[in-house]
Amino acid sequence: MISESPVWDEFLRGHRWAVLTTLRGSGGPVSAVVAYALDGDELVVSTPATTFRHASITRDERVNLCALSNHEPFNFVAVEGRCDIERTDLVRTTRLVFKAIEGTGYEEPEDLPGWLADQQRVILRIKPLRVYGVIR
Repeated sequence: MISESPVWDEFLRGHRWAVLTTLRGSGGPVSAVVAYALDGDELVVSTPATTFRHASITRDERVNLCALSNHEPFNFVAVEGRCDIERTDLVRTTRLVFKAIEGTGYEEPEDLPGWLADQQRVILRIKPLRVYGVIR
C-alpha cells in the first residue's frame, strides 16, 4: 500500500494524471502535469532526462505528486516523498505508465527500448513519506 488509507490507494490506482512539484535551486516550487503509475508501494513517472523536473530532482530529491479527479468535486490524493532517478532497465516501469494512460491517445511505441534511448528517458521513482487527500 502507498498509504494507510485503502480509499486513497484506490484513488491513486484509479487515476493516471497528476501534478508533480519539484524544487528550484532557489527553493521555490515548480509544477508540471505528468502521467504516473503504481509500482508496488511506489509511484513511477517516465520523463526525458532533458526536462527541468529531472534537473531539479538531481539537486533535491523532495517531490510532491498530487493526483486529482477530472470532474467535480475534484477529489485528490497527494504524495510527498523522495525521488530516485532510474537510468537503466526502464522497459518494465515505462510499460506500467503506458498501461495507466491506455485509451488516452498515447500508445506504447513499437520499439520501446529504441524510443527510450531516443527520448533520453528516465524513470522517476517516488518513495512516499506522507500521503493525504480529500475524497468526498
